[in-house]
Formats: sequence, structure tokens, C-alpha cells
Amino acid sequence: MRRALALLCALVLAGQAVAQEPAAQGTGAVLRALDKITTEVRDLELANGAAAEFGSLTVELGVCRFPEENPASDAYAFLDIRSTEGGQVLFSGWMLASSPALNALEHPRYDVWVLRCTT
Repeated sequence: MRRALALLCALVLAGQAVAQEPAAQGTGAVLRALDKITTEVRDLELANGAAAEFGSLTVELGVCRFPEENPASDAYAFLDIRSTEGGQVLFSGWMLASSPALNALEHPRYDVWVLRCTT
């Protein structure tokens, strides 16, 4: 239920961002990944459609968008995050840079969030 509510809020906010300003598509995104056990932090720079591995996760970026008038403003990206072994989907959806907790990866070891789109 909590996840459904978070997804609904993310979609509403993404819709408001699109309604307020036209959105432009970036060429990719910069994501930050954290291993909560080892405290390793790494920035992942991905092109649209590309994937990267972090620990036992495979993170794939579908697309990154941002307000056309303000590229430094709120980015939002569609991500698929799977376990590398077995391919179990752990997260699939939009993440907003300004509200990473709104629709987040729920994993006991890893956090992944959007920093910005690349242009």
C-alpha cells in the first residue's frame, strides 16, 4: 500500500512538472549508489538505455527528463533495478531528483537515487 501511494505521488508530481514546464529529454543521467554495509558511494553516469552494475545490483536507465527552461532543475528518470544474479526486479519506475524518498528503491543493503540528467 505504501509503495502504491508513493508511486501515485511520484506520478502526480511528474505530471505537475510536465504541466508547469515543457520537459526536455537528456542524453542520460548521473545516479548515486550507496552500499550501506561497506559505505561505498559511487556515481553512475549512464546514457539512456544503458546499464551498470553496483554490488549485486544492475541499474538500467530508461530515460531522463528535466524542465526545458531550467536544466539544472528537477530531473526525473525511469529506472529498472534488478539483482544481478537471477534478474529479480527490485525497482521499476520514475525517480525524482528533488524527492528521492518519494519513490525509492527499498533494499536492505543498497540505495540508488537520481542526481541530474546529462545533456
